[in-house]
Amino acid sequence: MIFGRRRVLAAMGASVLAAPAGSIRPAAAQDARFFRIASGPTESSLFQAGTLIGQIVSSPPGARDCARGGACGVPGMIAVNQTTAGSVANLDLLAAGRIDSILAQADFAHAAFVAGGPWRGKPPFANLRVLAHLYPETLHVVVRRAAGIADLRGLRGRPISLGERESGTATNARAILAAANLPERDIRAQYLKTAEAVEAMKDGKLDAFFDTAAVPSALIRELAQEREIALLPLDGLIARLRPQQPFLSATTIPAGVYPNVGETPSLSVGILWLTLAATDDAIAQGLVRALWHPNNRRALEGHPALGRLIRADAAAESFGLPLHAGAAAHYAEGGVTR
Repeated sequence: MIFGRRRVLAAMGASVLAAPAGSIRPAAAQDARFFRIASGPTESSLFQAGTLIGQIVSSPPGARDCARGGACGVPGMIAVNQTTAGSVANLDLLAAGRIDSILAQADFAHAAFVAGGPWRGKPPFANLRVLAHLYPETLHVVVRRAAGIADLRGLRGRPISLGERESGTATNARAILAAANLPERDIRAQYLKTAEAVEAMKDGKLDAFFDTAAVPSALIRELAQEREIALLPLDGLIARLRPQQPFLSATTIPAGVYPNVGETPSLSVGILWLTLAATDDAIAQGLVRALWHPNNRRALEGHPALGRLIRADAAAESFGLPLHAGAAAHYAEGGVTR
C-alpha cells in the first residue's frame, strides 16, 4: 500500500465505498454516484482543498436543487475525499486506476505525463487529464531561529525533516538540496508529516523542516506563535531547478504572514485537479461547472486560507497537460481559454 492507514472522509460526513475508478457514468436524478478525490495528509492544504471541493460538487439524492437555493453540485453525486501521502502517491493511484480523481502539483503531473523526473523509465501517463488548476502552493523551509541557520548551506549535518515519503514536499526538498549542492547524505534526514515536524521542532528535536503548502499554513503559523522561527530564502534556485521542475515560479511570502517572520523570497507551484481521459465527459463537465458555479463562490471564500487563492480566471491553465474534454467544453462555454 503506498499510503499507510487509509482514512476516508465523505462530503456527507460518512465513510463510503466508491465504485471502481472510471466507472462513474450519468445516472437518474435520484441515483447516488460516488466520485473519489485523493488529496494529501489530513493536516495539509491538499486535504483541505479536497474536502472543500467534495462539499461543493456534491448534491446527494433528494437534496434541494440549485435553482431552489439548494446545493449547486452534480445532481445525485457524493464526492469522497481520501487522505494520502500527497502528489506522488496520488499520481501512482490514478495511473493504477484505483481512484477517480486526484490533486497533485503541476510539476509532478507533467513529469508523469512525459515520463520524466521520478517517472523516468516508466511508460508516459498519456491518459492523464486536467479538470482544473486550483491554486498555488509555496515551498517553505522552516528553521529554528536559535539554530542560527541563515541559508541552505547551514542545513549540513542538521536534523531535518524532508516531508512524508512519496510526497510532493519530499521530492521538492530533494530537488532544492541538490540545487544547493547539498547531498541528502550530508543532512540528518527524517521523513515526517508536517504536523509531526512541527511538534518535533517545538521539542527541539529538529532544526528545520520542508513543507509545500498554501500560504498561510496554519501549522507553521501556530509554530511561529509558540517558538521563534525563520524561513530560508530560496531565490537564485529557479535556473537550476527549471530543467527538472519546469513549472516552479518565483514568489514571495509577505512579511507578517507568520508572526515575527519577515518577507521571504520563495518558489511556488500550481495544484491541479486531475482525472483520467476515460472519465465520462458529462461527469467531468458537471464537476467543473459545479466547482465554478457563482452560487458556490461563497463556500470557496469561506475557507480562510484557500478562498482567495482558488480563482476561476486561472482554472484552464493546464501546465502543458491536456484538459479533459468535458472540462474543456465547460471552459469554452464560459469563455475561459488557455
